[in-house]
Amino acid sequence: MNPLEVSAIIFLLIFGGAMLGMWLRGVLPQDHFDADTKDLVKLGVGLIGTMAALLLGLLVASAKSSYDTRNNELQQMAANVILLDRVLAHYGPATSEVRSLVKIAIARMIDQVWSKDGKQDSVPWQGGANLVYDKIQELVPRSDGQRALQSQAESILVNFGQERLLLFAQSGSSISTPFLVVVVFWLTVLFISFGLFAPRNGTAIATLLVAAISVAGALFLILELDQPFSGLIQIPSAPLRNALMALGH
Repeated sequence: MNPLEVSAIIFLLIFGGAMLGMWLRGVLPQDHFDADTKDLVKLGVGLIGTMAALLLGLLVASAKSSYDTRNNELQQMAANVILLDRVLAHYGPATSEVRSLVKIAIARMIDQVWSKDGKQDSVPWQGGANLVYDKIQELVPRSDGQRALQSQAESILVNFGQERLLLFAQSGSSISTPFLVVVVFWLTVLFISFGLFAPRNGTAIATLLVAAISVAGALFLILELDQPFSGLIQIPSAPLRNALMALGH
């Protein structure tokens, strides 16, 4: 399921918990609402709230760290592409075909990763990288300088391939599903307690509704961060697009 669907389910659970609490307030005996019981419930809910806040912090840190790591790797890949093009340009006219292949392959990679239909190849530019590497190896250097440039180009391309494979090896979710389930359960318990002691009026219901939307919205943003190549908070393709514009010049 996508983040919007998951956050919608979370909203229904926690707001439903608040409504359940309001319903329980009307069916439970009055001696369940004496001062001692209220104090005990408040202590238990406070403990659950603290633990939920800690787990939410861990989820945010995990998703943000994964997002930043992939963003940095993408920027490094863009820098390596430009460096590869400059090295090939210094080699001489014999690399014109290879440089054209690099440009075509990068354009194809951008289309694959940031596809409009949301479908992405698991490892984009796999065939293009192999073809470019083969073409570089087929070059026949005529001087020590060209031989050094050929070796440098091969090294840059190998590093680029490692970064590319690492980037998409990390394409899985960084958010632990058990963590998320436990957090949602605790939040539902919290909202049940809110509804249990809330008065039955429009203001109370509206307050609980806004609070549930806010919590579900926060979890939606966390889930969006965990999908960096799609959705609202996706990693921009600008670094690779800028590198593409610089190729061949």
